[in-house]
Amino acid sequence: MTASLEPRKRGGVAPGVPALRVALQEAVAVLPGLPGDEPGARYGVRVLTALWLEADKSEHTRRAYYADLAEWLGWCARTGLDPLRARRADVDAWKGALVVHTPDGGARPAAAATLARRLASVSSWYRYLMSNDVADRNPVEAVRRPRTKDAPPLPALDEGSAVRLLEHAERRAWRNGTEASWRDAALVSLLFHTGLRVSGITTAQVGDLDRDGEHVVLRYDKKGGTRDLVPLVPAVTAILGRYLDLRARRVGTVPQRLTGPLLRTVPRAASGAATGSASAPGTGGSALTQRDVWRTLRTLASQAGIPQAATITPHTARRTAGTVLLAHGVPVQMVADLLGHRDIRTTRDRYDAHRHKLDSSPAYALADILAARREDQSPL
Repeated sequence: MTASLEPRKRGGVAPGVPALRVALQEAVAVLPGLPGDEPGARYGVRVLTALWLEADKSEHTRRAYYADLAEWLGWCARTGLDPLRARRADVDAWKGALVVHTPDGGARPAAAATLARRLASVSSWYRYLMSNDVADRNPVEAVRRPRTKDAPPLPALDEGSAVRLLEHAERRAWRNGTEASWRDAALVSLLFHTGLRVSGITTAQVGDLDRDGEHVVLRYDKKGGTRDLVPLVPAVTAILGRYLDLRARRVGTVPQRLTGPLLRTVPRAASGAATGSASAPGTGGSALTQRDVWRTLRTLASQAGIPQAATITPHTARRTAGTVLLAHGVPVQMVADLLGHRDIRTTRDRYDAHRHKLDSSPAYALADILAARREDQSPL
């Protein structure tokens, strides 16, 4: 099923209706298995489904919820079931039939984490309908959710590899002297020095750079759409400043007058090589996408000889930032605040790499305490 959840410019939209809501209503209109709403219905099931997707959700969450609901409604349509009359037995039957499609065209049973997420999404939808007196029951409520294994510590670069990547990106920028190379160096520096999610960087605007007292800060969109800020250390501002200076020079202005995305594509020279960009050719001038960031990171990591170059992702930088800080004794509450984790258990359990947990294990402190007590009690 193809449906756009992105707002777009449209003519004829009713005044006061957000563009996002219009896009969601259009996406919901193609969902199978739902009864049609009466014209002008305020609490029709499709109207409420669009509002459910819109309410307090990030773009990523909306996409996931929409896909999960589409899976359930598609099954309902194929089996002739009215989803508003579904019972627990129906959800159990759907759960048992869930599969995921593999890149080679095959299918395999859905993993426990996938099942748990889809059940949670559909349950959330039913709860929303019930709270608006459209559904009488939540058939997912009593369904047994699969237990998911505790997530292992997420992979991160060791400190030496992180430094090697940062140094390579900066040396490459000095060597090439191009706007694209300095932008790539600024990207790597921002990722590894701030621990920001990639979306916080790709959506940042030049105007989001600010000062707060003696600090240079970047204001950015957090997961969930709220705003926050992070200080930019001199190592970042020096590289970012060189990039913005070259960009301003190219368009005939000064850095203070630049507008648009903080990091953007650069018009490629006819030869392609002259820009020194690690990104694919393009017309230039648009914000970097997450795909651009992935490609740039992997290219630079490969050039720097990083063993994990083929699997490095933007989140690797975030994991590395959290892991390094915890390994050097920075309080977990402060690391959680930097990374935007609401629950410090996420930081402690998923960002404290195995080797660092061993290095800082209280077992060593316990051994020292017991050894000291034995010495105190020694008859000698």
